[in-house]
Amino acid sequence: MKNNTKKSGFIKYIIIFIILILILSYFNIDIRGIIESPSTQKNISYVIELWNVVWQKFLKPLWDNYLSEPLLYFWQNIFIDILWKAFVQGFEAIKSGNFNAQVENILPQLFNR
Repeated sequence: MKNNTKKSGFIKYIIIFIILILILSYFNIDIRGIIESPSTQKNISYVIELWNVVWQKFLKPLWDNYLSEPLLYFWQNIFIDILWKAFVQGFEAIKSGNFNAQVENILPQLFNR
């Protein structure tokens, strides 16, 4: 069943792409001409250069010096160890039919802290 859903989703995107091409053709819009035009090429290269400067001068140092350590700590020690494991255990309990019993065991622990 999952394979059918993926195929129908892929086919849907192909149909949307074909319709988009037909609409552009109806309005006589030349995609190749737009992409290969000198102004488009200049704009694309400008955005890439701007991104590289912003990344090297601002974002990378911000990540390396300030954000990486606390965010990675949060991701590994809080999100993965606590939240994700609890999430997976909850779904396993639902799957096995023991969800109510597990909730009854967990709730007193949460409120007695």
